[in-house]
Amino acid sequence: MHEEVSLTREVDAIQIPSGDTITLPTGTPVVITQTLGGTYTVATSAGLARISSSDADALGVDPDEKQEKQAEADRLTDASLEEQVWHQMKQVFDPEIPVDIVNLGLVYDCTLSEVDSGTDVDVKMTLTAPGCGMGPVIAADAQARIMSLSEINEARVELVWDPPWNQDMISEEGKMKLGMM
Repeated sequence: MHEEVSLTREVDAIQIPSGDTITLPTGTPVVITQTLGGTYTVATSAGLARISSSDADALGVDPDEKQEKQAEADRLTDASLEEQVWHQMKQVFDPEIPVDIVNLGLVYDCTLSEVDSGTDVDVKMTLTAPGCGMGPVIAADAQARIMSLSEINEARVELVWDPPWNQDMISEEGKMKLGMM
C-alpha cells in the first residue's frame, strides 16, 4: 500500500469525488491509497480515482486471491439474514474515508420483508455531503453486496437527506478508526 505502480493495461475508473467515469491509460503511475470493500482508491496525477476489483490485475494485484479472502471473511455461520445484510453493508466504503458506511452512520434504516420469492430489502442511507458525486456509486455497492446473499430477492437502496448527516452519527468503532477518540 502507498507504493507507486504503473497500470499494466487501460482501466475504467470512477473519479473521486465527482463520480465521473474516466479511463486511465496503460502505464499510468498510480499510488494505491485504500483497498477496502473490494475496490481500490488510487492517487493519480489528476487526483483520486476508484478502480473496481475486476480490474485488480492492472494494478498487479491477484484478484482471485483477494476474492477468496473476501469470500471467507463474508461467510457468517449461524447469523440471521438481517445480520448478514448488515454485515454486507459493513463491506461498503466511501472511497475517501477508511470506515464502512454503517460505522460512519450513513445507514438510517434497513427493512427486510418476506415475499413469495424470498426476501426484499429496503435501505435508506445518506452521504457525508449532499453534493457528493460518489453517492450513486456507494448506493450501488451497497445494493450489490446485499444482492450477493442468495436469500435476497430484491434490494433497494435510497439516498435520503433527512436528517442531515453529522459526525455525531459515527459509531464508537468508526471514531476510533478515524482517530477521533
